[in-house]
Amino acid sequence: MSSIADSPRQAGPREWLGLAVLALPTLLLSIDVSVLHLAVPHISEALDPSATQMLWIIDVYGFLIAGFLVTMGTLGDRIGRRKLLLIGAAAFGVASVVASYATDPAMLIAARAALGIAGATLMPSTLALISNMFPDPRQRGMAIAIWVTMFSVGVALGPVVGGAMLEYFWWGSVFLLGVPIMALLLVAGPLLLPEYRDEDAGRLDLASVALSLAAILPVIYGLKEIAKDGVSAVPGLALVVGLVVAVVFVRRQRTLASPLLDFRLFANPTFRTALVTLLLSMLVAGGTYLFVTQYLQLVGGLSPMKAGLYLLPAAFALIVTSVLSPVAASRFRPAYVVAAGLVVSAVGHGMLALADSSSGVAQVVTGFAFAYAGGGPLVALGTDIVVGSAPPEQAGSASALSETSTELGMALGVATLGSVGTAVYRGEVDVPARVPDGAGDTLAGALEAAKNLPADLSAAFVDSGRAAFTEGMNVIGGIGALLALGSAVLVAVVIKSPPTGVGEESAAGAEPVAETAERAS
Repeated sequence: MSSIADSPRQAGPREWLGLAVLALPTLLLSIDVSVLHLAVPHISEALDPSATQMLWIIDVYGFLIAGFLVTMGTLGDRIGRRKLLLIGAAAFGVASVVASYATDPAMLIAARAALGIAGATLMPSTLALISNMFPDPRQRGMAIAIWVTMFSVGVALGPVVGGAMLEYFWWGSVFLLGVPIMALLLVAGPLLLPEYRDEDAGRLDLASVALSLAAILPVIYGLKEIAKDGVSAVPGLALVVGLVVAVVFVRRQRTLASPLLDFRLFANPTFRTALVTLLLSMLVAGGTYLFVTQYLQLVGGLSPMKAGLYLLPAAFALIVTSVLSPVAASRFRPAYVVAAGLVVSAVGHGMLALADSSSGVAQVVTGFAFAYAGGGPLVALGTDIVVGSAPPEQAGSASALSETSTELGMALGVATLGSVGTAVYRGEVDVPARVPDGAGDTLAGALEAAKNLPADLSAAFVDSGRAAFTEGMNVIGGIGALLALGSAVLVAVVIKSPPTGVGEESAAGAEPVAETAERAS
């Protein structure tokens, strides 16, 4: 039996106050995503971006977060986690101001790109610092649960706060939400957060950084364009180039003493399955959220404030299931808890697939709530499964990959499912000959163009546009239902590990995570 002297150090009041500080970036990033989707119609009206530019405004942020997560984690090993966190917070605040006063789509895309790079410094730093600050496995499990729950709280607050700001201020005001949050982090961080760095961290391989970006961005561009316009030479070539560079990147990592990504982790089927499930779930969430928020405003005719209130049931459902999932995982295998949640999520997406444009608001809100409720177990337990399935000495790399799959999945969902939904809309909408070219490419543009048409022609155009947009959402809902069911089966069959994060058995296996957290990337 272990002696008291062998017990891990217990975190005190300073660490728990520090956790509140570390929760701020998570809260901000989730608020930012939900607020931006609500602002899409207003950005369309103010800046008049093309459909492609609008997708880039939304997804370039997630693309660059995913591309730079591992790089920033490695950089944090060298200069210190707290220092990198504070640098990122300052950069995020400045970029938020630039975004809020953007005067054209290109400026907003650039500002969003800067926000993505700054955001990549925040998430791996917070998770690594939590692991260092809470060496006791039980306390660490509670701390990570609180940290994850803050994402759900941000999802709940974002629509309400953002909807109110869009109701009374201009669209750029939503980006200013990040400024006071980052200011508080900059003030409280040095007082409450310890500094951690790995004195033996390997050299940052700039060639690997370049290769990772050169692999991710062309692939995403190719997928976007193929989903939007079909297979053609340029996006096909981009896709091939990205995949070839990805192969070169993987081979280089296997030759380096300190790789950006340790691909030996993928030999573990539990790790591999959990990571893929996280990516697919976030992919579906990104595309679904984009279309549901626009549906409520553009099809349902709700104001931004009311649309935000209609999204609250889904956000609260996510909070409840995220909090209850660790309790369920103490009695059942986490894989079974996650799989059951994914089945519930599939039901919700099925409801979205069957909604219509005339009386579907209640069904869309209910289906969206089921979809989010079912995702709670995966959000709460997914990282624990990923990290717990890796050897202790590779826990840092596993954490980085978990974060990367989440961010990349969200970005890919907006890019691919957003493009699929847009393609369905364009194929179904009946654009009158009197409408200028390109004006009906998006539903927001169609509603604006309809104002200049005779009453009978305008009404027919609006009805066609709303029905076509709903068709796009229906297709996304069907895809989401199929992916959720497939993921549920995969998780239940492949992942055989016992409950993690609870009990003495898991505590023994979890302790090395804290010991190697300073290497977490």
